[in-house]
Amino acid sequence: MFDRENWNEILEALTANTFRTLMTAFGVFWGIFILVILLAASNGLENGVKKGFDGIATNTMFMWTQGTSKAYKGLPKTRPFDFKNNDVEALKQKFPDLLHVSPRNQLGDVNGVSNVVRGTKTGAYTIYGDYPELIKQEQMEIIKGRFVNQQDIVSRRKVAIIGKGVIAELYMNAEEVIGTYIKINGINFMVVGVYKSKGNNGGNGEGAQKNIFIPFTTFQQAFNFGDTVGWMALTAKDDASITALKPGILAFMRERHTIHPDDERAVGNFDLFEEFQKVQQLFMVLKFIAYFVGTLVLLSGVIGISNIMLIVVKERTKEIGIRRALGATPGAIRSQILLEAIFLTIIAGMFGIAVAT
Repeated sequence: MFDRENWNEILEALTANTFRTLMTAFGVFWGIFILVILLAASNGLENGVKKGFDGIATNTMFMWTQGTSKAYKGLPKTRPFDFKNNDVEALKQKFPDLLHVSPRNQLGDVNGVSNVVRGTKTGAYTIYGDYPELIKQEQMEIIKGRFVNQQDIVSRRKVAIIGKGVIAELYMNAEEVIGTYIKINGINFMVVGVYKSKGNNGGNGEGAQKNIFIPFTTFQQAFNFGDTVGWMALTAKDDASITALKPGILAFMRERHTIHPDDERAVGNFDLFEEFQKVQQLFMVLKFIAYFVGTLVLLSGVIGISNIMLIVVKERTKEIGIRRALGATPGAIRSQILLEAIFLTIIAGMFGIAVAT
């Protein structure tokens, strides 16, 4: 392998018919090129989609009420109902595998009527009432100040955490926001934190960061929600699956609110973990297809090299006979031919990788 004379012979053999050598190398180059491009595209798409889940607890489901679709125990069909505060504690007691049970309420809309005032500026924003653990479930990062804490919940403090989109519309450039006050539906709240969204809609984009978060208990009291819960975010522990827990949770909530056991419509839900698993399975299939197609293309190049080397051997029958007459062993001749093929394959493959990257 390290014999200089052997390499001189290899180069002479490959350059004897340059066009044929280039066409042979192109088969390997193209196979490697296609394989790398397919894998890069598959991995890039996978990373881009998974970036959208960045910062969010994927082992999570969301649950809300939609009204009943079946009559049950004397109660009419299409009966409206709401989750209550005691449902949260009941879920925690019934399902110890739940890590977080976060009740949530919502008010307003970024496209609705202006509901926030600061000085002479107004804006329409979505107001959320939340518990401290939401920061572990949602795609947000506190970049200044803090999020809602347990003392805010207990004392029903009128504090707010705002997004960069809110700051852009209600504050002057470089103005300090922590400690200032905003008026939500006529009620003053002190700003104690600024958040930044994670994921594909995060970064410096302000359009998706026009939400305002306040303590859940304060929300219920200030906006006359009583003990009503709009919806819940439930996250399972790492060693449990929210998808496996979901049937039991839905059945438990139907039982608590006197809903027919077969009423699938009454309690709406969205299983984020199930959707995330579907995405992972999709990318496993895409990766398999990329490997399969790339390997087939590469195999066609290998077959091309094999055919060309067979032709080369037939063309060099006299040369091989002379070498045998001079004492060359069959193994030495085979190694010479194989080295030519391997050398050509490696060079073409490295060039394919270089061009693809």
